[in-house]
Amino acid sequence: MKVCFVGAGSIGRRHIRNLYHLLQGKEITIDLLRSGNGAALNFELTSYIHKIYTSIDDLDPDYDAIFITNPTSCHFSSILQLQHLTKSFFVEKPVFNTTQINLEDSGIDLKKLIYVAAPMRYTAIIQYIKQHLDMSQALSIRCICSTYLPNWHPNEDYRTSYSAHKDLGGGVSIDLIHEWDYITYLLGFPQKTYSIIKKISTLEIDSDDIAIYIAQYAHQTVELHLDYFGRKETRYMDIFFPNDTIHCDFIKNTITYQVTNKCLSFSEERDDYQTAELRYFLDLLSGNRINENSIYNAYSVLKLAKSEPI
Repeated sequence: MKVCFVGAGSIGRRHIRNLYHLLQGKEITIDLLRSGNGAALNFELTSYIHKIYTSIDDLDPDYDAIFITNPTSCHFSSILQLQHLTKSFFVEKPVFNTTQINLEDSGIDLKKLIYVAAPMRYTAIIQYIKQHLDMSQALSIRCICSTYLPNWHPNEDYRTSYSAHKDLGGGVSIDLIHEWDYITYLLGFPQKTYSIIKKISTLEIDSDDIAIYIAQYAHQTVELHLDYFGRKETRYMDIFFPNDTIHCDFIKNTITYQVTNKCLSFSEERDDYQTAELRYFLDLLSGNRINENSIYNAYSVLKLAKSEPI
């Protein structure tokens, strides 16, 4: 297998490492296309990489897959420029930073396999819900993801990160698109949404730092709160059923039935579900699975996150 990564930021480095270990013992070639302006790679990571390129013109013409892991604002142009080199893409979330794209007229070859990352689907909590709960019986869902942006990468200046800049694809509304992805994975798309998306904190950024949504389904409601300024990391989902309320804590990796007091605890690290997603993508390449987060679905989720008509 021969793959190429485009961009080696934190998520790109994580995917390279996880893919290498997942396929260890099998023949795999990992190339990397960089702008030349990124931070130096450590010895471990460079040992996984066959060749580092700084020009598209120098890339091989026949990759089994290309991983788009550069800033969100570059995703669209990267797909267009590289689609002649592969039949398959793994695109980091969110798919784009703008909804001002008509996919049918975009120039993207939509016959290719284009999978967009949705890692929280592969967490033990979401998989438990998907397999063991009848979400059609849920009355309401309340979700929150509150984090402090300067703590995301403590060794970096948050003011220079793509998250801090709207033109690079930053902003909590799409940066934390994970929540809308798993909500639609469990419930489908809502009929109506109402939102407040703006910047209200003293963080030195020009992107939105809070996004609050209320969504209406035929027989259910959803409340969602996202922010960049919460000083205590919080990430959970409460599911209100007629006879119980289920609290799902993504930080503690626990599910608690608050009436019956049933408690489930999962031993899981971030690399576990990120690797599970890579395993799913490899199955897609082999034709053994159906693409459940196509470019069409991911684009609809992006519109939802931006509170635009789907």
